Order: sequence, then C-alpha cells, then structure tokens
Amino acid sequence: MKKYFSKTEIILWCSSVVLVVASFCAFDRENHITLAASLIGVTSLIFNAKGNPFGQLLMVIFSLLYGIISYRFSYYGEMVTYLGMTMPMAVLALISWLKNPYKGNKSEVKVNSISKKETLFMWIITLFVTVVFYFILKHFNTANILPSTISVTTSFIAVYLTFRRSPYFALAYAANDVVLIVLWILASISDISYISVVVCFVAFLANDIYGYISWRRMKQRQKENRQ
Repeated sequence: MKKYFSKTEIILWCSSVVLVVASFCAFDRENHITLAASLIGVTSLIFNAKGNPFGQLLMVIFSLLYGIISYRFSYYGEMVTYLGMTMPMAVLALISWLKNPYKGNKSEVKVNSISKKETLFMWIITLFVTVVFYFILKHFNTANILPSTISVTTSFIAVYLTFRRSPYFALAYAANDVVLIVLWILASISDISYISVVVCFVAFLANDIYGYISWRRMKQRQKENRQ
C-alpha cells in the first residue's frame, strides 16, 4: 500500500480518518453507522483519486449507509438521491471502470473526455431530474428543500461524469460537498451530533479537490504515453 499510494495521499487519508474519528468522539459517540459511513466514504475517495474501481464499490456501500442516516433526520431528498440515484449510478460506474482499464491495468481506469454535445445533453437531463426530484421532495415535506434540491442537481452531475470517466466528476462532487456541509450544519442546529456528519463532508471536500488534481495528472500522463 505504501508503494501504491503517494505520501500526500497517505497523509490526506490519515488526516481525514483522524478528523472523522475525533469529531465522532466529540459530538456523537452513539451513531456508529455515521462513523462507519464516514470512514468508508473517505477511503472510497482516496481510491477514486487513483482511478481505482474499488473506490466505486466502497461508494455503493457508503450510499446505502448515508441513505439510512438521511432518513433518520427526514432528509428524504438525500435518502432518495443516494439510494435511488447515486448508489445505482455507482454500480454502473463500477462496471464502466472495470470495462475500461488503462492498458489492462484494472487498478487504473482509462480517463475519458466528453464532447460539447454530450455536455449539453447532460445539462438537459440534469434539469429534468432536478425538476422531478423537487416535486418528489416537496411531496415528502423534505427539510430544507432548497439546498436538498441543489444537492440533487450536483449529485446527478457528479454521478454522470463518474460513469463517463471524466476528471470533472471530482469537481462536481466537491460542489455537492459544499451543499451537504450547509445541509448538515442546518441539521446540527437541532441535534449537535450531526456536526460529525458536517466534518465528514469537510473531509470529503478536501479529498474531492485532490481527486480532481490527481485525475488531471493521470489524464496528462495517459495522453503522453499514447504519443
């Protein structure tokens, strides 16, 4: 593992784990499913930063656990988004990444680029999904419906770009992290234990920013090796 991950990646992962565990001990201590989800989440992101399909497998597990956590606080938008969209798309992304290894190396996916036409297509679908989910969330009287709806938008863009193996998926997830930080700060006002979830997504934000940088480097390296 020391040979596979760089020193920066090891430091980032260890720092994320320490931050997650410390916040759990300080503000929660009871909801162990939150701790498990956070640890699985930060681990999935460090593998995703390497373009390793194992990260997508962990994301499937994280989505299931996060859906349960969201249900407990009546964040039905988050629950429906992760169980009905993020988790299935993570499965499709896992299949896509396994089918597109870089030069036969199944621990590194082949980086892809999407055209302007496909980008437009993605935004049209995103608009449709956002509108549909808004009315679904409204029907269930979802708490903090506006940021919950924005979370649907950023989540869909992120999972779509992940499936298409675009480096920009990490930026989309970073945007989603910011929305989720706001959502769970609002939740922690009524229940301080949810501060541990806020800290979780702060760690996610740092990892996703690094993931984008890593994928840009990976894309450049793969491009140079083709020449």
